[in-house]
Amino acid sequence: MSMHLIPNPRAYQALDGAFTLQDGEKVKSELRIPLVRTTTREARIIVTRNPALQKEAYTLNVTPEKVHITAATPIGAYYALQSLRILADYDIGGRTVPCCSIHDAPRWGWRGMSLDESRHFFGKEEVKRLLDMLFMMKLNVFHWHLTDDQGWRIEIKKYPRLTEIGSKRTCTQVDGWHTSHMVNEPHEGFYTQEDIREIVAYANARGIMVVPEIDMPAHFAAAQAAYPWLACRELEREVPGYFGGRVPTLHGIRDWNRSACLGKESTFQFIFDVIDEVCELFDAPYFHIGGDEAPKDEWKKCPHCQAKMKEMHLNDVEELQGWFNNRVLEYVKQKGKRLIGWNEILAAGNLDPSVIGQYWTPKRDKNVERHIARGGDVILSNHRSFYFDMTYGQYPLSYTYDFDPGRYHISPRSYDHVLGVEAEVWTEWIDKRPKLDLNVYPRMQALAEVAWSAEERKKYADFKERLEAFKPTLDALGIGYAVTSVAEPGTFQRQKPRRLFYCGDTHYELKLNEERKAKGEK
Repeated sequence: MSMHLIPNPRAYQALDGAFTLQDGEKVKSELRIPLVRTTTREARIIVTRNPALQKEAYTLNVTPEKVHITAATPIGAYYALQSLRILADYDIGGRTVPCCSIHDAPRWGWRGMSLDESRHFFGKEEVKRLLDMLFMMKLNVFHWHLTDDQGWRIEIKKYPRLTEIGSKRTCTQVDGWHTSHMVNEPHEGFYTQEDIREIVAYANARGIMVVPEIDMPAHFAAAQAAYPWLACRELEREVPGYFGGRVPTLHGIRDWNRSACLGKESTFQFIFDVIDEVCELFDAPYFHIGGDEAPKDEWKKCPHCQAKMKEMHLNDVEELQGWFNNRVLEYVKQKGKRLIGWNEILAAGNLDPSVIGQYWTPKRDKNVERHIARGGDVILSNHRSFYFDMTYGQYPLSYTYDFDPGRYHISPRSYDHVLGVEAEVWTEWIDKRPKLDLNVYPRMQALAEVAWSAEERKKYADFKERLEAFKPTLDALGIGYAVTSVAEPGTFQRQKPRRLFYCGDTHYELKLNEERKAKGEK
């Protein structure tokens, strides 16, 4: 066992003795490390550049006299220092680091987590807090879901009504997917472009790439509330408060998911204008369009969409969406970015294979296999392991840790086309920090190990021991993680939270967790 390091390093050797950190400890470095106080004078922590190492790899050698780190890049040095921090229990006042030798490098290049801020808006400080934990866990992608039916959260200067109207709703669905219960309380919030720049810079300083998602052509209701001409039928409407399930219809359309009209050139002009402004704010070489769960009934009845299908010789509405995605892809490509979409978009036979498919669906998708066979790339975000909005009753902690690409027919020979793994934090039923913490931690720690650690270094029993040793650090950081009995419920204990999540009480596990923490459980 590698002490209480999470994620587990590629190679760890315990040595005799310990190194004691001192107040004002400085780092002498051949690499420029922006967040670290470095010096050109003598120091006990030394960073040496080794260009032969992989970009994020590092070595860490701790003796009683000094700490020696080698890395090819600042981010590799950062990760070594994060390992040093965890070994020292720095966040709970620890100063002593056990002597050891570590050689470490990540398994996957894409190690990500998303946050949906459309359903519930959290704000800058909460996002920065999450980024700090991603950094500690050596996760390097923050996928930011900024628009959806229930709220538009990013300022677009050319279209001010997107935030004047689209960022506000008057009510919110509660009590689970199988209810139509509403709370008539307003919910609103958005990020100015200056806010976005600040958060992107904050993430970049920690080696984290921020990938924006502007959902299209579906999940477009907030945009249509602001600009009704984006819909096939130009009807006045409000930003919906429903998330799904048993919801009413409005003008024959389900009130939680609406698609843009793909037959009007004005829709494309709007989308291209939005892309222009978003690409100025994010330096990541990727642009996520979502593209999932696109209702197509309106397209079948819309004269504009039908005329466009005839003009472009498209056989069905699936190909209409494929044509739309290809057109957006070409525009995004001009911006120097690759397009990402959820794996449903791979169903279109006319889709450009350069699209990156994000594989989230819980069952086998042969379109993903076909996409990989054509040379396409994917990100693995499978529902069973990586949907952190679900209860632990539905998906216990072990489901995240035991993720196996083979379960989804992704074989090792296809790994060259797997960019990595990413967890999703949808916030229909996550409204505030306590619920966010409960759902994310300690799943984030399991995700980090799946994303970083070599397969042969993964053993769940060992991980659980290291997690217990790591929990005091989470406590010191004020992280409201799920205690063991909540994160890993027994077979019969799983049933109640799972049932209530769909109909009755989406916060049942949070209440249970608070009760058990009050009794001293970790």
